[in-house]
Amino acid sequence: MSTYTHESMINHHGTGFLTQVAETLNLWRQRYRSRRELAQWSERELHDIGISWSDIAYEAEKPFWRA
Repeated sequence: MSTYTHESMINHHGTGFLTQVAETLNLWRQRYRSRRELAQWSERELHDIGISWSDIAYEAEKPFWRA
């Protein structure tokens, strides 16, 4: 029979993994919001920052998980 110590039973990857998942979900939410916001901008606002409607259409159509 093997003996388990408290130290050997701790999942050393759990915190890092959960943090990584949370960061990924946050990044996806930010992309989604940014793309939706850009899609609402006027021609004038887009012109001011040097972006065309075709750029916005391309960006807005991307799924949130794609950079």
